[in-house]
Amino acid sequence: MAIKTYAYDAADFLDSPEAVEDYLIASFEDAAEYGDPRIITKALGNVARAKGMTQMAQDAELSRTALYRALSEEGRPELSTIFKVMQALGLRLAPVRVETAA
Repeated sequence: MAIKTYAYDAADFLDSPEAVEDYLIASFEDAAEYGDPRIITKALGNVARAKGMTQMAQDAELSRTALYRALSEEGRPELSTIFKVMQALGLRLAPVRVETAA
């Protein structure tokens, strides 16, 4: 008997502001660890899909097309777009000192 599998979509689990915040914190940490900013773009795209792209675009004062383009697989969102999306989520970017090994 074959094992039945289901597609995983992170957006299905982003159902509260706390879940979104925790998910984005983890995504930013992973992006820093792996040196890959696409992790942040993908995470913001998942959050936008969970909230609804149209609503997210309105809240961020962006066109839906611009938001889709910025948060797509090929997207390279400008910092201003990331600021707008984060602000629309009630979050902000803040510097955090990194402890370095001596």
